[in-house]
Amino acid sequence: MSVILLALSFGKGFSPRPGGEKSIRRCLMNIYENILILDASLPDEEINASLSKIKDLIASSGGEILKVESWGRRKLSYEIKKQSKGMYALLIYKTPPATIKKLEEFYKVFDPVIKHMVIKLGRKQVKHLENLKAAEAEQTKSEG
Repeated sequence: MSVILLALSFGKGFSPRPGGEKSIRRCLMNIYENILILDASLPDEEINASLSKIKDLIASSGGEILKVESWGRRKLSYEIKKQSKGMYALLIYKTPPATIKKLEEFYKVFDPVIKHMVIKLGRKQVKHLENLKAAEAEQTKSEG
């Protein structure tokens, strides 16, 4: 009876067990898609160094990089920070939710990043990503 009263008084998500439901929720890692627009006037070496710095930040926070794509330099549809061209990059990674706040704060002060967008992937998108990985693995087996 007292456990039920405690749970009601503490609200949703309370578990009477030590290290219960709340600690499990904190340990979960979500999959995120991150699109970056980097300063196109930078040389390729600096852009690669910037991307590796971002990847290191994710990895040091307990994340795992799943995919990195460079989409190349493209004309922006409107000027951003007095830039008319940008270097687009896509990162897909698995990380705890607390890392996203660190990343967004880092992007605000990191000069090579002109604009960024982080999206948490839903179940359907994660399943689609897994299907794509399986198809790529199957294709490499058939070629090799």
